[in-house]
Order: sequence, then C-alpha cells, then structure tokens
Amino acid sequence: MAYTDSIKRKPVPRGIAHTGPVILAYGFRPFFLGAGLWAVLAMGLWVGALALGLPIGAGYGGPAWHAHEMLFGYSSAALAGFLLTAIPNWTGRLPVSGASLAALFLVWLAGRLALIAPSAIGVGWAIALDSAFLPLLFAICLREVAAGRKWRDLKVLAGVLALACANGGFHALVLIDAGTGLASRLAVSAYIMLIGIIGGRIVPSFTRNWLAKRHATSLPAPYGPFDTTALLGALAALSVWIVWPDRWETGVACLLAALLHAIRLTRWQGWQTGRERLVLVLHIAYAALPVGFTCVALVPLGLLGPASALHVFTIGAIGLMTLAIMTRATRGHTGLPLTASPLTVTSDGFLIAGALLRPVATLWSDHYMTLISASGLCWMIAFALYLVEYAPVLLARRKTRPD
Repeated sequence: MAYTDSIKRKPVPRGIAHTGPVILAYGFRPFFLGAGLWAVLAMGLWVGALALGLPIGAGYGGPAWHAHEMLFGYSSAALAGFLLTAIPNWTGRLPVSGASLAALFLVWLAGRLALIAPSAIGVGWAIALDSAFLPLLFAICLREVAAGRKWRDLKVLAGVLALACANGGFHALVLIDAGTGLASRLAVSAYIMLIGIIGGRIVPSFTRNWLAKRHATSLPAPYGPFDTTALLGALAALSVWIVWPDRWETGVACLLAALLHAIRLTRWQGWQTGRERLVLVLHIAYAALPVGFTCVALVPLGLLGPASALHVFTIGAIGLMTLAIMTRATRGHTGLPLTASPLTVTSDGFLIAGALLRPVATLWSDHYMTLISASGLCWMIAFALYLVEYAPVLLARRKTRPD
C-alpha cells in the first residue's frame, strides 16, 4: 500500500475558520447576507416605483431593472452562496474564502450599485461591471470541479454559463431598446433546470435522512431513469418556451413536463415530512415546478397571462427554493439545529403567500396594483425575517460542531 493511501485524509474544514473575519470564512456567508439584503431593498425600490413613481434604473428602465435585479442580482447571489458551499462537499477541496471570496463578492456588489443609477457612470460601464460577475463565478467553480475531477457536476456549471449568456443577452436587448422576454425566459429556464438537477439531489437526500432517523419504512426513491426522463422533459419544454412562448406545441410540452415532475415529486415521500417544516418547504418549493409548467401551458390558450406564469416560476420555484436552501445551509453550516424555528416558518409562509398573490393580480384586474404591491410586500417581509434571524449568525457565529 502506498504511503499516501495509509494515511487517513483530513476532512475538509467546512466553514470552520479560526482567523480572519467570520463573514469571509465560507461562500454562503457574504452571498446569503447580500442576497437577503438585496431581496428586500430591490423589491422595496420596485414597489416604491410602482406605487409612488420613484425613479429607479435611470438610463436602463424601471421594468427592465426590476426583472434584471431579481434574476441576475438577488438570484445570482443566492446561487453563488450555494455553489461555493456545495462544491467543496462535492470535490473534497478547501472552500473559496478570505481575500478571494471578498473580491468575488465585491464584483457582485459593484454590479448592484452601478445599475441602481447607471446614468451616473454611463449605462455601458454599468453593464460592463454587472456582466463580470457570472463569468467569474463560472470560472472559479469550473476550476474547483476540474481540480476535484467531479466531471458529472459540469451539468450544474452549464446552468451558470447559460445564466451568464442570458445576462449578456438581457443587457444587449436593453441597449437596442427591445423586449427582454427572450433573455428573461432563458434565465428562468436555467434556474428551473438547476432546481431540477440540484433539487433532485438535496430534496430526496434531506428527506431520506430525516425519515431514516425516525425509522420510517417508506423512503424516497433513489435517482433512476425516470428522474433523467423528467429532466430531459423539462429541458425540451423550456427550450421551446424560450423561443415560442405562445405556441400550442409549447403548451403540450409543458404539460408533459408538469406531469413528469409531479410524479417525480411524489416519489420523494414529501407528505411524511409535515412535522419538520425545514424539509417540507423543500417539497413545496419543488412543487412550483409542475405548477409553473402547467401555468405556462395555459398561456397559449389565453387562460393566463405570460407575466403571471413567469412569476409562478420566479417567486414560487426560484424564490422559495433559494430561501429554503439559504435557511437550511445557514443553520447546518453554523451549528444550529436542523429544525425550522417559528420565525423561519413565518418567513416561508409570507413568501408562499407572495407567490400566490402575484398570479392572482392579473386575473383580478380591478385590484391589480394592490395585489402586486401586496405580493412584493410579502416577498420583502419573508427576506427581512430571514435577515432578522440569520444576519447575526452569518456575521459572527463560528461553526461549533461538525457537519
């Protein structure tokens, strides 16, 4: 036996840092904090623009700014926090931390500040600053995955690359004063596929762990050919939705994807997790995928507006899944008990309410602005509660027990 094989490998120090600022000890800390703060601030500015006429995104356009900052501002920070925390688990390598992590976070922050008032430095410069983040995140993650030889995780990085392309396309469409729907649908589709891929790992895994501790006999089905079929069905449906959102063929493909992912979700035994909301909310967030596909299928029939269908994906699937993962990862990587506190349950509840209110606004036109504002307020309260509970933990609490 080789000498190196006879030595027990030291475990990766997952979030335990003994020197330097705690906030830079692990990727989830600055990025989850930034995501939470930006979720509240960006939505607050948008609701203020709608209700009070506050000027935002001057030189870029208010509606485009709102769509961009939800898809590429908040969501990209939440994604970065997750990937920079998960990839060390996948590869066994040390996490990105310290000065490198600070530099990456500052690139993200520079994009947010530049796009609040892009005319101050010029729209072109503001776009250039914002466009740097996702390619840089992709490069860092690719380096780590390649160094760890975890080639099967390249499909996750394909989603990051798609987001970088969507961001560039979004900016280009704004510059030529064209509609940004194509780029928005590409970005949403990338997130939905990431939820399908990553959620397909963590939802049944966390559920299995929780059920096994309670000696349950029915456990989530392991990954198999059906899961691959469901993912391919989603990829096909999203591909046609990106290009032809109003075609009946898109509706058919999305209905099939909805059915596949509804069946996939039932295989994970979510109905047994009602006593632990930290696990249950993951199932609820994943349920937004089949619901979202169904809503998209209703658009060509004229039964639902495109914006309403889109927001089922953005608030229900992307928003709730990212909040659920941010909460669980924060608790797990700082040594807090893996159980939902009353504040966490309340936070999730407000976001679910916001996801339900937003599509209803289009159907109830007499109260459109009231419902839109109420949905935005629910979003803000949900993330404000996350910050109240977890900002002190992210800023100061060091890991006190192993994963």
